[in-house]
Amino acid sequence: MGAAVEYDAAGGVGRIVLNRPEVSNAVDLSTAAAFGAAVDAAAADESVRVLLVSGAGSRFCSGGDVASMLADDDRAAYLESLAGELDAALQRLLALERPVVAAVHGAVAGAGLAVMLSCDLVVADEETRFLSAYAGVGLTPDCGLSWLLPRSVGQTRALELLLTPRVLAADEARDWGLVTRLAPAGTALAEAERLATALAAGPPYALGQARRLSRSAWDQNRAALGRDEARTIARAVETAEARERLERFTGRSGRPEVSTIGSTDVPRGV
Repeated sequence: MGAAVEYDAAGGVGRIVLNRPEVSNAVDLSTAAAFGAAVDAAAADESVRVLLVSGAGSRFCSGGDVASMLADDDRAAYLESLAGELDAALQRLLALERPVVAAVHGAVAGAGLAVMLSCDLVVADEETRFLSAYAGVGLTPDCGLSWLLPRSVGQTRALELLLTPRVLAADEARDWGLVTRLAPAGTALAEAERLATALAAGPPYALGQARRLSRSAWDQNRAALGRDEARTIARAVETAEARERLERFTGRSGRPEVSTIGSTDVPRGV
């Protein structure tokens, strides 16, 4: 049996794999700690431009490990420690200034939804199913799900998932905004790898700061966010990646055919 969470990095992509397929990648306390350690390893590795999160076996993640909860003499203390450990790891994942891609398949349930929603771009196998599962065992949301889920699908839909046994098919999850794109059965990881590799070839500062700005916008007022954006784009224009791309955008010495970066037209040479 391998490590409960595997981590490696190559080609600018860090890869975190939940690796408890025998229990549908359910998270116990040691797995939560290992997941946090993998996030920290990615954060410390300057060669990692993009992070890819996936799960081994037939399901992405079934949430918290109920068997480990029941096995502890003090279930309340254990569950509080488990939820706190995984939540702290997910907060560090959210704080990364690098894009995070998830490849999901089989089923995503409970805290598995929080793991998935802490990623930016989600590629889902077309046969994946999504559910809350907390109420079915008499428990409540944890790991930031009651914060993440309404921001993804809206308050009304979030409450439907949390209060009822509703199970979403993959196409419904895409339409609701839970996932970015669907992949044919058995190909989600390969598609997510292609996406992560493409992002790793992009401008790291620009992509990482776009993620930071979007994620932090929920916690700032409009004026503060605007100031943050202004400071960030001012720093961005001084980076080597921006200088090179802006020179290419303008044809190095001439003027671009399209004068505004946000235009829907594509300038020649880009």
